Amino acid sequence: MSEFLFNAFITLLVVVDPPGLAPVFAALTRGYGPKRRREAAVKGTLIGAGILLIFALVGDALLGALGISLDAFRIAGGVLLFILALDMVFASPRGLHARSVQQQEEDEYATDITVFPLSIPLIAGPGAIATVLLFTGGAAPARTALFIGVLAAVLALTLVSLLLAPLITRLLGETGANVLSRVLGVVVAALAVQFILDGIRSGLLG
Repeated sequence: MSEFLFNAFITLLVVVDPPGLAPVFAALTRGYGPKRRREAAVKGTLIGAGILLIFALVGDALLGALGISLDAFRIAGGVLLFILALDMVFASPRGLHARSVQQQEEDEYATDITVFPLSIPLIAGPGAIATVLLFTGGAAPARTALFIGVLAAVLALTLVSLLLAPLITRLLGETGANVLSRVLGVVVAALAVQFILDGIRSGLLG
């Protein structure tokens, strides 16, 4: 059980990437006052949490309705996470990870940024949704409850990161953020391969 909690925490932490969201959020909210920035951080995190919670609770039913086996989703989810890991290691985004700060700065958001792009896809993106389904699909209710607790902890860290975005951006700097992203990318790659191997092994034995 401790291994499950550790793997879930590390995978969610790396996929959601709270420190990496800080500079992106800072760019998105440039020109915002402290109150408006705080409200955007809270609202965006809550919406992202709601989306991921829905997938955690009804992910099995959704897969069943689509006729997708859990083993097939483990393999597909593992592939998606591996692509995400490659993006992190080689710094070449393919749509699964947050865009660069420069790209965010080039866009102008005249409307509320809390739904798009903050909650979707920056917080509840394809990688995060796949991770939630991988850990909760076919899991016992007690294990799902534990995973939801881990998810809540990671999202709480995400909210703190967004609230402290200006400070984190100054502390990490571009070099520190790049080093951290690459190291964590290797960890995600290993976990992704494990998901793929588990799916293949379970499918063959089944």
